[in-house]
Amino acid sequence: MSMAWKVVEIEEVCNEIVDCLNRTAPKVDYVTPFKMIRTSNVRHGRIDLDNVFYVDEPTYKKWTRRLVPKKGDIILTREAPLGEVGLLKTNELVFLGQRTVLYRSNEMVCDGRFLYYSLISPFSQASIKAFGSGSTVEHMKVPDSKKIKLKLPPLPTQRKIAAILSAYDDLIENNLRRIKLLEEKAKLTYEEWFVRMKFPGYESTPINEETGLPEGWERIELINICSFIGRGISPKYVENDGISVINQKCIRNNRIDTELCRFTCNSKKISPDKLVKPFDILVNSTGTGTLGRVAQMISPKNKITVDSHVTIVRAKEKISNIFLGRLLELNQPLIEKMGKGSTNQIELSKIDLGNLQITLPSKHLQEKFEKDFKPNFLIIEDLLAQNQLLKEARDILLPRLMTGMIDVDALDLSAFGLEEREEMMVAAEPEARYSTKIPKMN
Repeated sequence: MSMAWKVVEIEEVCNEIVDCLNRTAPKVDYVTPFKMIRTSNVRHGRIDLDNVFYVDEPTYKKWTRRLVPKKGDIILTREAPLGEVGLLKTNELVFLGQRTVLYRSNEMVCDGRFLYYSLISPFSQASIKAFGSGSTVEHMKVPDSKKIKLKLPPLPTQRKIAAILSAYDDLIENNLRRIKLLEEKAKLTYEEWFVRMKFPGYESTPINEETGLPEGWERIELINICSFIGRGISPKYVENDGISVINQKCIRNNRIDTELCRFTCNSKKISPDKLVKPFDILVNSTGTGTLGRVAQMISPKNKITVDSHVTIVRAKEKISNIFLGRLLELNQPLIEKMGKGSTNQIELSKIDLGNLQITLPSKHLQEKFEKDFKPNFLIIEDLLAQNQLLKEARDILLPRLMTGMIDVDALDLSAFGLEEREEMMVAAEPEARYSTKIPKMN
């Protein structure tokens, strides 16, 4: 680390450090512009503003009377879990939920993006964890949130480091936006064809008088169109070996986060049915708040299974698995209500899930939907793979940059293609493939 770097406490470089109100805001059961950031919304360096609780305007004003969050602010979780960090990238009307704290840097001494990367660096994360206390749930006290230690270089160096690391994260964000567009297109088309019944050729398709459905459609139980519905294994976990295991925490927002997978060293051979196959649909089957979540595995890269809290739903060969994935995603609210048991032991049995009544369109329409959208899901797979490479490259660079191991003072940032990258991000079409340009360090 250069002599120009110094170790400081975070309160020395912030204009604002604001803790949340120490109580839960009363939420509403309809969408409003006012979003609550809970600890569960801050994961892997990102703030998820899609899966949020909403409040009314008077509650929002009351909960933001200390400070109104804005773009560029940093959110840290003090508990459940401790040390997750996210950067606000929009000016949406958000406020702090319990066990979170907001940092707003003093840009005269500390670049806001550099502060964000500092907080996710190993040095500052170690400082955060050192403040953790509690025998059951690790948490950090509010006064300690002002004492987190950072390694701080001169401001021009901060800006260069932030620009380099942001190049990776901006590309990741762009890929995530493209993924969301592709997913929304499939969802909207599904709803148009199979919910509003405005499918191609609907005007000339006769209605069956007995069923009230278009000719060739039928109402059927889920079990009758599946080759397998079953839960996974009860694994013995190990740290870094064995087969990856998807648990209920991995399934969120109709996506599977394989970074949260653990590993199994089961002595018994895992049944082939319980190894996740391309386009299998996974359903959380236990737990309050997580039960009923649905996500589809596009194409597992390695051997992967699910634990006993997750159910695999696998379509028969004659059924479009792309169609079935969208159908179960759309029925997620209904599936959530199918669980039985006490509050802390709610379960969704494979029998009840198999008895779910669905409306099955004609084979021709299923095939057309799959033909139109399977290429898009393969693009999504490519974008997710790109993001994994970008994240791995960033994570290798981050500790070296944040400790001064790599000297950036003499770097010309135009060599990183930042202007070209911005133009590419603006011009990119949602369905277009491109090769992600990754900045290289010598």
